[in-house]
Amino acid sequence: QIAFMTLTLFPIRLFFAAFMMLLAWPFAFIASMGSDEQELEKPLSWWRKIVDILLKAIMRMMWLAGGFHWINVKGRRALPAEAAILTVAPHSSYFDAIPVTMTFASIVMKAESKDIPVWGTLIKYIRPVFVSRSDQDSRRKTVEEIKRRAQSDGKWPQIMIFPEGTCTNRSCLITFKPGAFIPGVPVQPVVLRYPNKMDTITWTWQGPGAFEILWLTLCQFHNSVEIEFLPVYIPSEEERKNPVLYANNVRRVMAEALGVSVTDYTFEDCQLALAEGQLRLPSDTCLLEFAKLVRSLGLKPETLVDDLDKYAASAMKMKKEKVDLKEFSAYLEFPVSQTLESMFALFDENEDGVIDIREFVIALSVVCKPSKTLETIQLAFQLYQSEGGTITEEDLAHILKTAMGVSQIDVTHLFRAVDEEEKGKITYDDFYTFAELHPHFAEDYLYADQMGAESGLETSSLSAPNGICTDFSPDNTGDRKKPLQKKLN
Repeated sequence: QIAFMTLTLFPIRLFFAAFMMLLAWPFAFIASMGSDEQELEKPLSWWRKIVDILLKAIMRMMWLAGGFHWINVKGRRALPAEAAILTVAPHSSYFDAIPVTMTFASIVMKAESKDIPVWGTLIKYIRPVFVSRSDQDSRRKTVEEIKRRAQSDGKWPQIMIFPEGTCTNRSCLITFKPGAFIPGVPVQPVVLRYPNKMDTITWTWQGPGAFEILWLTLCQFHNSVEIEFLPVYIPSEEERKNPVLYANNVRRVMAEALGVSVTDYTFEDCQLALAEGQLRLPSDTCLLEFAKLVRSLGLKPETLVDDLDKYAASAMKMKKEKVDLKEFSAYLEFPVSQTLESMFALFDENEDGVIDIREFVIALSVVCKPSKTLETIQLAFQLYQSEGGTITEEDLAHILKTAMGVSQIDVTHLFRAVDEEEKGKITYDDFYTFAELHPHFAEDYLYADQMGAESGLETSSLSAPNGICTDFSPDNTGDRKKPLQKKLN
């Protein structure tokens, strides 16, 4: 079927969908010209209403070209005055743009998106909230803008937000980001379903790429999609004061409607688990648990790098000195709590009530900079090196074991390869030079020898089913009740 459709219907559908997008561009361009904020807050003029209807019709024809012959809509979409924010989940594909083009609700988008030819003009037409990666204060500004629009008594269009923050495989709902819930206004939950016999829709961090998903989907005779508008969720006074509680309760309602479970993993956990660094984390790493505890302590992503520098400087002064729970609490400047005790337990390798603070710093560095392997290793060398600036094979084992969050690791082959002169010790310059010459050193010297199928480690060379990630599988949600896995046994 794929071969036949590739030679026949696929090119026709692709051409027609591209033509519809190009056809929409001049209407969106003209309607967006000269629009200022005051004008956007006014009711649409008669000619803009006509443009709105035309663009919705053109977008509907584009989806029709993609095989979405009919779109099953359940429930009633609330008016902006009833619910200023639409929260949509699960987010699993770029085809989730279907409800956006149906409603022309504003969305939260990367600022870079507005510069994309054709598509950028269509995005600007729906008056999105832009997020700038280059602006360190962008997160706060985005939340303030969402709050301002949400509390405008219906003057602005509704804002459609995908609170998961990333694409998942629809098998469960991951932690909702609180941005949509900070304003404390009623929201309307919207759930998406793709009840197709074969799933060609899901586009996640593992599995087929964007073009392959488009190709396989356009090769299907028909693609089904269901959009269900759930009743408006009005927050309680407690939920208004606590956006995280509000987000969790809305997520629970949506999960029940979808018939799926929830998991406490987040977008940041996904970034950590599959970061494109030279060290890829195994599926049984305890660093995901560590990252969750870091968030629970209140250490915020925007300040983590500064915190890391502070903790690293203190650890260097302490050298090899081990600390107990009370000293660990003073070191972090956090009171002793269940969360702090759980974090301490992750590093209490011998269960003797003391930990090596250097291991905490290395783990925090991985969480802060998941893709910057060599920066973490450089920091680790500074923590472990002798006065001569060298470390031993045992030190390297401690460093890599902590950086990967595993119980055991054999670094003998790697250490001998770096230690060409057989001195029994290496410097960071030795390691850096070796890593530059062997960018895949982890796969060649660590994973291949002792971390294959037994440990469940997934390297970039291993394929994965479409949309399946063990870290986010509902089967793992029960594991949350088990005792914390120790970093070392």
